[in-house]
Amino acid sequence: MTRDVTRDVTRETIARYFAAFNAGDTEAMLAELTEDVEHHVNEGRIRRGKALFAEFCAHMSRCYRETLTDLVIFTGDEGDRAAAEFVVNGTYLETDAGLPEARGQSYRLPAGSFFTLRQGRIARITTYYNLADWLGQVR
Repeated sequence: MTRDVTRDVTRETIARYFAAFNAGDTEAMLAELTEDVEHHVNEGRIRRGKALFAEFCAHMSRCYRETLTDLVIFTGDEGDRAAAEFVVNGTYLETDAGLPEARGQSYRLPAGSFFTLRQGRIARITTYYNLADWLGQVR
């Protein structure tokens, strides 16, 4: 593959992943991941494998309703790394352990994700956002 084609494949993979997120389609998100995916969450531990990623998604769907807007995808020259910047538009649905009580609060939060890809699939996802900003919005 040429470098531009590889970058296009990477961009398409990341775009499908985020489209699936916005559709609430965990199965479609999982289809974009390697079996041994590493999920590095903001302020949390690393989860390894699709099963733990699926559990995380189920937990998030129970506690939060989120859509992402203003998405911009960046790709590395070799097509094996990518990043995305976006805004999380959410509603806090159910109290998450160790966090303030959920009362249907809305929030809007800038965030970013970094990816490593292997053979056209996402092998690592690292997501960052400002937890203090989120806490200030839902308190």
